[in-house]
Formats: sequence, C-alpha cells, structure tokens
Amino acid sequence: MSSLPTRKLYGIAGALAILAIPYFILLWDEQQQIERAQSLCPFKMATGFPCPGCGITKSLIFLYKGDLAKSLYYHVFGPLTVLACILAIAVLTAEIVTKKTYFNKILFNKRLAYLLAAALAAYHFARIVWFVSTHSVDDILRESVWR
Repeated sequence: MSSLPTRKLYGIAGALAILAIPYFILLWDEQQQIERAQSLCPFKMATGFPCPGCGITKSLIFLYKGDLAKSLYYHVFGPLTVLACILAIAVLTAEIVTKKTYFNKILFNKRLAYLLAAALAAYHFARIVWFVSTHSVDDILRESVWR
C-alpha cells in the first residue's frame, strides 16, 4: 500500500473517531452529568479559561441528542465539525475507490484556511470576553485544577 491511500485511511479513521467519541460518551453518560463534568482540556484545567476548541465534544453530544440550541451554546463550530467529518469521510472514500482526487483546490486553499482561522479566533475572543464578564475569579479557579 502506498503512502497516499494510507494517509487517506488515517483521515477517515480520524474523522470517524471525532464523530464516535462524543457518541460513546453520550451512551456512557446515563445520569446526564455531562454538563456538570470537569473538562478534560489541559488548557482549561491549567488556567480555568476555555481554549478555542473547548466545548466541541459537548456540542456534538447535544447535537446527537437533537438539541441544536445547546449544541450551538457549547460551541458554534460543533455542527460544522460534524458536517466536515462526514464530508471528509465521503470524499476520502471516493478518492480511494476511484483513485482520483477531488476538491484539492478548495481543501488546500490558503485563503480558506486563513478565513476559518480568523473566524475561530474572533469566536474565541468573543467567548473569552463573555466568559470573563460572567465568571468571578473564584468561578474561574473552580473550573481549573487549582480549586
């Protein structure tokens, strides 16, 4: 097997893992403690502040439950993550089967990458401003390992 199909298989496996892990957490969370559970994000555990990706797992869990409002509350990019993973699985599978490449000009477009990075940075900045304005220092410390 050449390295190109192997990389595509890794991409498919990664997208499947991103979709499956929140689903298994949802199945495991019988008492519905997910909203009160301590975050496993190393950045949030160390600082008490959310990182740019904090909340995506919870967003996917609530999307799987059918609660779009809570999904968007935890992370606006959660539903987009699901869509991107499904699209990646479909495209990479098609590329392996047909031995052709699709959407390379779009997927490897620097402008699109910068646009998405700027959107995530703006969203994260807004989240940090909201977080600081709605949490006391004690609340922030309670969300870290320093409580």
